[in-house]
Amino acid sequence: MVAFGKKLKDRQIQEWQGYYINYKLMKKKVKQYDNQIKSGSLNRRHVLKDFSRMLDNQIERIVLFMLEQQGVLASRISELNKQQESLQEQPDISKIIELRESYRDVGRDLLKLLFFVEINAIGLRKILKKFDKRFGYRFTDYYVKTRANHPYSQLQQVFKHVGLGAVVGAISRNLADLQDRQGSYLSIYDQPSLPLQDSVVDSLQAAVDRLSHSTNFLNFLAQHALIMQEEFPTPVEEQVDDQRYHFMSLILNLANTFLYMVNTYIIVPTADDYSMSLGAAATVCGIVIGAMAIAQIFSSVYFSAWSNRSYFRPLVFSSIVLFVGNIMYALAYDLKSIPVLLIGRIFCGLGSARAVNRRYISDCVPLKIRMQASAGFVSASALGMACGPALAGLLQTNFKIYKLTFNQDTLPGWLMAFAWLVYLIWLWISFREPATETEANTGPQEPANNVENDVLENGVTQPLLLKVEDNQQDDENDQEYDESEEAPEESRQPANSIAEAYRLLTPSVKVQLLIYFMLKYAMEILLSESSVVTTYYFSWSTGAVAIFLACLGLTVLPINVVVGSYISNMFEDRQILLVSEIMVFLGILGSFHIVSPYTVPQYVCSGLIMFVAAEVLEGVNLSLLSRVMSSRLSRGTYNGGLLSTEAGTFARVIADVTITLAGYLGQSKLLNVTLLPSLLICVASIIATCYTYNSLY
Repeated sequence: MVAFGKKLKDRQIQEWQGYYINYKLMKKKVKQYDNQIKSGSLNRRHVLKDFSRMLDNQIERIVLFMLEQQGVLASRISELNKQQESLQEQPDISKIIELRESYRDVGRDLLKLLFFVEINAIGLRKILKKFDKRFGYRFTDYYVKTRANHPYSQLQQVFKHVGLGAVVGAISRNLADLQDRQGSYLSIYDQPSLPLQDSVVDSLQAAVDRLSHSTNFLNFLAQHALIMQEEFPTPVEEQVDDQRYHFMSLILNLANTFLYMVNTYIIVPTADDYSMSLGAAATVCGIVIGAMAIAQIFSSVYFSAWSNRSYFRPLVFSSIVLFVGNIMYALAYDLKSIPVLLIGRIFCGLGSARAVNRRYISDCVPLKIRMQASAGFVSASALGMACGPALAGLLQTNFKIYKLTFNQDTLPGWLMAFAWLVYLIWLWISFREPATETEANTGPQEPANNVENDVLENGVTQPLLLKVEDNQQDDENDQEYDESEEAPEESRQPANSIAEAYRLLTPSVKVQLLIYFMLKYAMEILLSESSVVTTYYFSWSTGAVAIFLACLGLTVLPINVVVGSYISNMFEDRQILLVSEIMVFLGILGSFHIVSPYTVPQYVCSGLIMFVAAEVLEGVNLSLLSRVMSSRLSRGTYNGGLLSTEAGTFARVIADVTITLAGYLGQSKLLNVTLLPSLLICVASIIATCYTYNSLY
């Protein structure tokens, strides 16, 4: 694997070499600044000013060349438009075909320009990241924030690229007018529902979509899945994705995600009642709910490893285990057995295939729709979380069939067992096992003269410039290589163990995992003990608890819409992060039973503040985490998604065990005893956040 400087040099278009970012020069300049600061001959303010001016000059040269090339392309299109006008008067099929190919040639040259913008944007981000790492603070944030929206900033051209969009539009419209019309010139505006079937236009649109990348709801939501991607994907990787992708298999993957989350939360409103009906204390509901999370700690690892070889077999195994687990959960009532109840829930946790769900999206979904698929993964999880308690509230009935009891305690188990059986049949019929990467690579080879066009049409595939913190730690363990040298292969390999993955985590990433642990702990305490607390203080029925929990779950997507579309565009991530932590702290503090009587408004309002703030915090934290985690954790068994899942699962396990242990002190003390650790962990995360970010700025 070669270093970035070498990659940058190899991917440059030869005739444009003088207009690319001079990465080698800037890298040497950063080293020079470091030596001068250490020797005392320069101060940091001078370094910031000088480096900013150098970046401005580099970007200005890139942008001016881009504008010059846009003018050339516009002139060529203008000439082709004149030819098209003459053909309207005297249609000639052979000339129409020739003209269409001329427009495509312009489109291919435009793809070169788009790829030029991409490679320079990545080079800019890399040098900013190297500067940050060398001097220990976030120059990137300062530079981007001051240049992104300034009216005189050349950086703005890369963001908005109005000229590029106009050229793309002109090519697309004219190709649409000429496409298979044989002299009939219908406008695309007359038939907007009909897509333009042209590979060059599709490539242009994909390229523009990537260049137009900005903070928005869809991208914000997609980042929650922690499905990270490598830079510079090759055309071969894109072709492999297309060969492995199967729409129905993706739907089945998302359905598995949804059903698992429903399965997790459908028992929450009735777990305390079920425990008491079997002769245990109501607070045993904590370990009943947490048994699934305990098993998930182990299942996440073996499912992640299994997904290296197959996707179909893990999903089949998951469905069967969940079917058996839910049957056991339902039968525990008639067997009068707490152990059977717990084993049933453990089986459900052993069927957690979320690692497979993530890996399928990461490995088998084409780049052009991977963001939508990742957002679908998060949305399916959120909807499952809301639907679980809502379904529990609808299962308020009691009857027997032979010796089997069907009531509010057992129906969640029976319903989910039936759902997993239906899913298993659907999976068996419709899922298509993706081809392995080896098989995909042995497909028909493209002719050599098409390689350059393939590179251009597939090259602009990644979100660019101002995902400035994306993969921020990907070189954290690499040495400084000269551009002609090669980096060791192992420095880019996936982690081979949890311990190795942990060593790849920088202090800031560890703080963010602590924040994730904290918010999952606080949310699990709120959700898992809600039935016990509300029954003790307010005498709520199962239906009332289900409505409360369903309403909390339904806030997930609207909150992410607001944060992803508005708040994250108005404030920095670190500001939202800290404010959200403080709001979680206030929500926890407000939930304590200090003054009697303990009222419904106090519980509901405090719980809502805590839950909503935790949702905002989770969104921003995972969005940031997906951008700063080492790229070595983007693939393999021990990936970033697995680490975050394990952190959240450990938090849920500890929270559920806390509820059960606190139950021995009596239900009157349960609320305060379980909230106290939440408060302490929240304070610790706030202190860690302040310390970490103050040391970076």
